[in-house]
Amino acid sequence: MGQVTGVNGKNKKEDAKKKDAKEEEEEEDEDEDDEEEEEPEQDGLSVHSPCKPPPPSVHQEKSEVELELKLLEALEIYPPAKLRGMHRHFVLYGLTEYLRRSFNRHFAPDDVLKLLDRFYNLEMLKSDDEDAEILNHEEDFSLPQGYFVKEDS
Repeated sequence: MGQVTGVNGKNKKEDAKKKDAKEEEEEEDEDEDDEEEEEPEQDGLSVHSPCKPPPPSVHQEKSEVELELKLLEALEIYPPAKLRGMHRHFVLYGLTEYLRRSFNRHFAPDDVLKLLDRFYNLEMLKSDDEDAEILNHEEDFSLPQGYFVKEDS
């Protein structure tokens, strides 16, 4: 009997190997199905699809970065050192106008100051009382006496 099973024995071994391979494939398919169920699809696109639009927070961060970059560009024209003293309001107006033209929307001066506060300590830029005293200090002016020399003819 042992010699007769040569052909049939090979077939049985091959059948067993095929069964094992099928079972392994089915298990792998089940694992893949489980993974696919965990990843939700939106509009026919998987979560990992490069065509998926970015979440709103990414768009908001991008626009915030663009706003900060435009503000820094505006500071090349209107340096923050000029935010101190009598030209302060003109510089602030220039910054708001630059941003308004860049983004086609209104910017309040308070919004611009909040943006500037991210980069600079605006408390240091506020005018001191000493500056106000210097600007308000008046001295009497008089021409020297040599100017009034009378011509005797």
